[in-house]
Amino acid sequence: MLGPLVIAILAMIVVGAVGFALVPSAIGGGRAEQRLKSFQGDIRVNRLENDAARTRDQRRKELQQTLKSQTAALNQKKRVSLKQLLFQAGMTIKPAAFIRNSVIFGAVAFVILIIVQVPVYFAPVFAVAAAYLLPRMYVNRKRRIYQDRFLDELPNAVEAIVRGVKTGLPLNDSIRVVAKDAKEPVKSEFGRVLDQQAFGMSMTEAVGVLLDRVPLPEVNFFVVVITVQQQAGGNLSEALGNLAKVLRNRKKMKQKIKAMSSEAKASAGIIGSLPFVVGILVSLTSPTYLAPLFFTTLGNIWLGIGVVMLSAGIFVMSKMVKFDY
Repeated sequence: MLGPLVIAILAMIVVGAVGFALVPSAIGGGRAEQRLKSFQGDIRVNRLENDAARTRDQRRKELQQTLKSQTAALNQKKRVSLKQLLFQAGMTIKPAAFIRNSVIFGAVAFVILIIVQVPVYFAPVFAVAAAYLLPRMYVNRKRRIYQDRFLDELPNAVEAIVRGVKTGLPLNDSIRVVAKDAKEPVKSEFGRVLDQQAFGMSMTEAVGVLLDRVPLPEVNFFVVVITVQQQAGGNLSEALGNLAKVLRNRKKMKQKIKAMSSEAKASAGIIGSLPFVVGILVSLTSPTYLAPLFFTTLGNIWLGIGVVMLSAGIFVMSKMVKFDY
């Protein structure tokens, strides 16, 4: 038999245990609430981080897809028409006028070849080749110079847009600043972008015209950044700032490649011009020495073979000293 004192002690212990279980203490409850809030906060932070990561991944995928599609379209445009070639060279002449001038140039070349007593069956071939190749070589050279000048000024223009966006200017106003203060031909091209917008085009369509005018990978990067920002949003100043760094690094790489290949280009130029220099010097010292090449049938055949082989050699050497970057 338990005594009354023991029963009373056991009853007190049971009541205390039940009270402790049913009524949490203030300290314990506060800690539990703090742990619960901390856990909920961690869940919200993780959810925000996951959402931000998904947003970054989505934007990265959109950027990659846009860049891939526009790069594919740019590669398909490598074979351009005469109208596009003149447009990209910054020339205002019409294709019909260009063809007319090429025909006139070929006729003049044919007359000159007849005067210098080139055989009649060779003169038309040389005249047609000159009428077709030389004007196109001139236009391609102007196009290359135009694109090089544009690339030299493009990083400065992008950085000017970045400064304008960071100060709170809209993208249109920042481009207007570039169209006003930049050097040619960037000034004219960005002015054309603003003109396209004035005609009702969106910013995405307007910068697409810029890519048609200057079909270069660097311009493609700029167009992709603007297109993705217009469609998906994002920090435009940061994206354009990174683009400006990329453009400057590509420019440095281009200059480095040019310096490293200068020796090979000089060697190719010397080797390619050597037959002409030797022929002129021999003709000056012995005028009749090379006459059989021009006035006999067998000499004409060998002269034609030599020209073809020399042209093939010059073509191979020009391809060897050109590097992609």
